[in-house]
Amino acid sequence: MKRIESDPKICHGEPHIHGTRIMVANILSLIEGGYDIPRILRHYPDLTRADVKAAIRYAASAVRMTEEVPLT
Repeated sequence: MKRIESDPKICHGEPHIHGTRIMVANILSLIEGGYDIPRILRHYPDLTRADVKAAIRYAASAVRMTEEVPLT
């Protein structure tokens, strides 16, 4: 099963966890805010550990595919 999907009819086409309206960006925002995986799972009880890891892998893959921009 593909855990991350994009569908123009769901979440405005933003990548989200399959079968939910929980966007990858929401999970990343929680991580940025200091949440670890157990805390994310308490915040979103319908998610699994594999869902959260898939969101992280998806984001990492997206970063690798983008053009390098020098940090200033």
